[in-house]
Amino acid sequence: MVLFCPIQQELDCINGSGHILGKIKFDGYNDEHIFCPDNDSIVLTSVEKSYISERLAGLDSGKYSIPMQDDD
Repeated sequence: MVLFCPIQQELDCINGSGHILGKIKFDGYNDEHIFCPDNDSIVLTSVEKSYISERLAGLDSGKYSIPMQDDD
């Protein structure tokens, strides 16, 4: 299981143990969402990879969105 928590215009990806795996960000140059690991030593399980891939595809297709945060 991977939870997706919005922080500013990014999504924190958190595993079932509560560890932050990384962030999903929007790459405006390539017009797509990308996963950025929290650090290079993180090894994702196949289930975590599947959840993240599905979320990336859903964000790019418009199925999901990242809520905008109003700091006012």
